[in-house]
Amino acid sequence: MTMPALTMDQVRQLNSYSIYTTEPKRTLFTLADIHKDFYHTDFLNLMMGITDAATETAAISHFSRRYGMFFAMQLYMLAAYDEVWDGKPIEIRFDAAKEFNSFTVATFVNPNDWRYVNEDERQAVIEKILYDGHIIVQQLRKVTSISPLTIWENFFGYLLWHYHMLLSNPGLADQAMEDIEILENPKTWSRFSQKSWWAEYTGGQSPTNLVNIPVRKSCCFSKDIPGLMACGFCPLKK
Repeated sequence: MTMPALTMDQVRQLNSYSIYTTEPKRTLFTLADIHKDFYHTDFLNLMMGITDAATETAAISHFSRRYGMFFAMQLYMLAAYDEVWDGKPIEIRFDAAKEFNSFTVATFVNPNDWRYVNEDERQAVIEKILYDGHIIVQQLRKVTSISPLTIWENFFGYLLWHYHMLLSNPGLADQAMEDIEILENPKTWSRFSQKSWWAEYTGGQSPTNLVNIPVRKSCCFSKDIPGLMACGFCPLKK
């Protein structure tokens, strides 16, 4: 099967979530580094330095939100284009970037690492995206004390919006609906969880009903990072 070339439109969509298909000026670290326990102290120091966060938890939560953009974009590309990123963790690179006058990390990926997904492997592809997310959750929890709920909710915030957009597009709504049903099924999560973290997050509701209301149960700690707005949906405000 030939690898698809990303269209300009797809590249623009990725760029709007700070995912770039160009070469970074330098590579601060790769996703593979986060899989190495011995790297975690360096990683924490880097994230504390880049974000100027008040706490370790805030710095690591911030990184998980940045990875969450990539996680959510994976499921978006699958529903919208039947394509999935199929590279290796070492090929996801991160560099410091300035956005809205604050420092953060941007993600760099190879544009040739996407492939088409056949209908009969869709379930398996979604399971792999979730399992890869789970591995990141496990590793980040070794870096500092942070709840898995916080990290999954950081991933899902973007995904909720993506699915809302897909569901409002008549040409893509059916496929998005099917993928959401796969995500709601606990079997899809059974490699590492007895429940669907997604169903737990949405309460089984359509993303369209949830986009403008507080869905999170945990705090994302953006309030502890200078220059970042406190999240408008913080459960601590309830």
